[in-house]
Amino acid sequence: MELVRRVRMRHRNRWAIMTASLAVVAAALCCAMLMLGNTIYPVRDVAAALLGEEVKGATFAVRTIRLPRMLAGLFAGFAFGVSGYVFQTMLRNPLANPNVIGITAGSSAAAVFCIVVLQAGKSVTSTAAVIAGLLTVLVIYGLARGRTFSIGRMILVGIGIQAMCNSAITYLLLIAREYNLPAAVRWLTGSLNGIRMEELSWLIASVLVFTPVIVFLSRPLQVLELGEQAAVSLGVRTDRTRVALAIGAVVLSAVATAVTGPIAAVAFLAGPIAVRLAGTARANVIPAGLVGAALVLAADLTGQFAFPVKFPVGILTGIIGAPYLLYLIVRMNRKGEL
Repeated sequence: MELVRRVRMRHRNRWAIMTASLAVVAAALCCAMLMLGNTIYPVRDVAAALLGEEVKGATFAVRTIRLPRMLAGLFAGFAFGVSGYVFQTMLRNPLANPNVIGITAGSSAAAVFCIVVLQAGKSVTSTAAVIAGLLTVLVIYGLARGRTFSIGRMILVGIGIQAMCNSAITYLLLIAREYNLPAAVRWLTGSLNGIRMEELSWLIASVLVFTPVIVFLSRPLQVLELGEQAAVSLGVRTDRTRVALAIGAVVLSAVATAVTGPIAAVAFLAGPIAVRLAGTARANVIPAGLVGAALVLAADLTGQFAFPVKFPVGILTGIIGAPYLLYLIVRMNRKGEL
């Protein structure tokens, strides 16, 4: 018993240390986002600008341009990370994230329709993206439910929905007028450019509201990973728990997508990285969110300053995610999981 207790304590300490370390990394990247730009401001000027003091040049750059961009990257990355981890754990499949099973594609199709056909503003586009994401997951879950819930059926239905939405997006881009096309393509790429503070209220609120709900359900989430029969035998109300977790994860993903566009691969990468770093002693909801935030912030900094041409954050995260997807497919195929 003493040995078991020591092992558990070691795993818990590892989880706590890695979670704190990820929080420090995310905080450091946030500071870098505020300090770096065409003009590099010292910490003193950045802090003064954030506290409301007038600092020549720094006040406008930090509060109007860099602060909204940093907050968007932080909260959107956190939302994508948590959402991806929930779906991967709940459905017991590393491919089951909002990008792969069609939820993000539903939000994207609605947003592109608003931009191209309705020529709507950002508020209408964001609202439509959120509603479409929720409706998409309802359709996917309804088609996958059948007599009994099937993980494989849900993933296959989601992939089919994603293909349909991507076809609709392609058609909309083909019929788009020239002056609407750049905005639609920029949104589909996933970018933090031009984000304003007033656009972040729903994103911040959704993260602050739904993350505690998902953390509260983290123990049933871990039990669901054992399988349907094991979860039922341990007293978990699987349908209610799965619906509650799915709603929270979908809202986080849809709202983040509505603000920044579908930033590629963050939801896909954050969960596995968090599990590798923090272990499996506890649910990795918070570590996955912090990894997602760090990925978005680091990718945006790299896209802004590492190349002669500035790249949107979605291009950099997509470059990271594509090789991992191929590796994962090869590994699962060797294990006979595909």
